[in-house]
Amino acid sequence: MTNAMNEIQNLLKEIGPGRMSSTAYDTAWVARLGDIDRELSNRAMEWICENQLPDGSWGAKDVYYYHDRVICTLAAMIALTNRGRRAYDKAQIERGLLALEKITSGATQGLAADPNGATIGFEMIAPTLVSEAEKLGIIKQQGERILGRMSRLRNNKMAKLAGRKINRMVTPAFSSEMAGIDGQPILDPDNLQESNGSIANSPSATSYFAMHIKQGDQSALSYIRKWVSASGGAPNVAPFDIFEPAWALWNIRLLANLNTNAITLCQPHINYLFSHWNVDTGIGHASEYTPKDSDDSGLVFEVLSKFNCQINIKGVLNYEEADYFRCFDLEANPSISANIHVLGALREAGYEKDHSSVQKILKFLRSNRVENGSWFDKWHVSPYYATSHAIILAHGYDKEICQDAVSWIINSQHDDGSWGLFYNPTAEETAYAIQALCVWERAGNRIPNGSIERGAKWLTEHVQPPYEPLWIGKALYCPELVVQSTILSALQLAN
Repeated sequence: MTNAMNEIQNLLKEIGPGRMSSTAYDTAWVARLGDIDRELSNRAMEWICENQLPDGSWGAKDVYYYHDRVICTLAAMIALTNRGRRAYDKAQIERGLLALEKITSGATQGLAADPNGATIGFEMIAPTLVSEAEKLGIIKQQGERILGRMSRLRNNKMAKLAGRKINRMVTPAFSSEMAGIDGQPILDPDNLQESNGSIANSPSATSYFAMHIKQGDQSALSYIRKWVSASGGAPNVAPFDIFEPAWALWNIRLLANLNTNAITLCQPHINYLFSHWNVDTGIGHASEYTPKDSDDSGLVFEVLSKFNCQINIKGVLNYEEADYFRCFDLEANPSISANIHVLGALREAGYEKDHSSVQKILKFLRSNRVENGSWFDKWHVSPYYATSHAIILAHGYDKEICQDAVSWIINSQHDDGSWGLFYNPTAEETAYAIQALCVWERAGNRIPNGSIERGAKWLTEHVQPPYEPLWIGKALYCPELVVQSTILSALQLAN
């Protein structure tokens, strides 16, 4: 078995600004910058050409999530149509057209099949891309197909936004490209950029801004140049210098036997998180991102408390609603994992089971369970993520919902010891299952003999990246060091 503690210490030296896999969606937007930055555009175009999937589409390679494929393939096809001039480009366009027709023809059933719902901003971004693709002649008029009907929904939402301005203070800025050409009046150009030049730390939104809002804006282009990889790919979001260390430390702090060296290596990250805590609103996923949220705030509060930092829980309680804790202001639907992480904060703050806020979250979790006892969340395609965190943070508060969830994990283990619900087994999902079972057993509960051991044996053999993109942004992505910290935490817990 790998020496997980040594690898954890190495990981603590790497985490910081955030390491994330590239997405075809964001990269396609960078590829459209040809008239503004030819070098950036060419690199991104090469990435698009090299990452077309065998069926001609673009998106996550090993995870078929319909919203992801629609967004990524539309964006890539528009970029190729605008810039592709070589015979090879034209061949890729032909393959892409066939894939796109298949995708759009099955959109009604396919979009409904994604259990976690839409990717971020899909209902506004997809119609914008569809309209552009129709005008370019890439796809036929969608009419009464679901993507055509979504265009009318977008028009209705744009009408409701008339007179309002989207700026960096609100989360819709992350999907600013939804404005397209016709909707630009809803954007507030002078108050849209973050201090790092980005639009909400999104390469796609920032590329759109540099193309259509403030053409050639140098601070926006400097941001994009910084975060586009050497191979030309762009991530879903960058930086995420709060999210990466916070989630990594949360995973590592599950271990009861952290040595002195590991604790010392944690301290600079603890200091960094503490320095960015706002007493009234908590914290967001990045230091240079204006909106704050309960998901990051709840988890960071728990982490800081476990490392003996004294902070006020007011920043977490700020997100309390009548029946749950909201993740962001203006959100369309609540997040399961955000409520779970707020529960962890309440627990660390010493809130008893009968406290009204604790009971509110437990009731919310009970009413949003799948029949088998698991949970889906809008930030992650796999139920193992939310379900594992629920078991870890709700045990001692509600044994029944935890026991049902543990039983689901045990019963869904594959014969080879791995876990993975929709696709091939994954190291990340297997790690979540092991974490939950180990914490449940450590709390004095019984786990069937061999379940953890078989899982750890499989995980040891599949510990190395690349890892599948299971996280939901505008497209699917993988926060690579966060996933690695989950795997190493699980292996050390199993040891």
